[in-house]
Amino acid sequence: FLTHRVLKRFKMPIATQYTLTRILQYLFLFIGIIIAFQVIGIDLSGLAVIFGFLSVGIGFGLQNLTSNFIAGLMLLFEQHIQVGDRITVGDTEGDVTEINIRSTTIRSLNNIAIVVPNSEFISSTVTNWSHGDPKTRLEIDVGVSYDSDLDTVIQCLEEAANEHHQVLSTPRPEVLHMGFGDSSWNMRLWAWVDSPQGRRRIQSDIHCAIIKKFRARQVEIPYPQRDLHVRTPLPVPFTAISP
Repeated sequence: FLTHRVLKRFKMPIATQYTLTRILQYLFLFIGIIIAFQVIGIDLSGLAVIFGFLSVGIGFGLQNLTSNFIAGLMLLFEQHIQVGDRITVGDTEGDVTEINIRSTTIRSLNNIAIVVPNSEFISSTVTNWSHGDPKTRLEIDVGVSYDSDLDTVIQCLEEAANEHHQVLSTPRPEVLHMGFGDSSWNMRLWAWVDSPQGRRRIQSDIHCAIIKKFRARQVEIPYPQRDLHVRTPLPVPFTAISP
């Protein structure tokens, strides 16, 4: 509590305060254990020898614990992942709520607390949606009929993005023609939001707005189509045989 009060006076970012508080907690704990041993009268040099032998015997059984401990220190010092960040690790996406020396707690999109060993952040690819610049670009793909007017399509997509109050005006939304599909022009809408939190809800809102605008202006989203060619057999000449 005192450490938090002192660090707060320096007007540090909350993530930095959290990291320094954690490191100081572990440092004070280590110093406290050493002082307690000295007060009790335990010879630390003798303990060092005993711990040396024990470390060889149980080292193989504590490999996971050791790797998680080292990974936790790396997370605290490097600060590539901080409390409050929206991250994706493996199949898990959520907000970081706590970084401990052995594990990190993530609050998933379903409001479930998931405890992830720190070694997972070192050995796996982690997507941090909030690191550095939290702005996130949404990509919305939609196919439109070849009979549609492209200018109308582009206008509908831009309006659907610009009219959403959480879509940024800078960078402005963009519409791209991505190619020619089997039954549609493939269009893509880029829209920027200021935070990764809630991006799925924003994307859903834009989807609904696109559908309404397309229907109002007779822009068709086609079903997959296939052309079927039926080849008729050649006529067989028929010759009548008289009896």
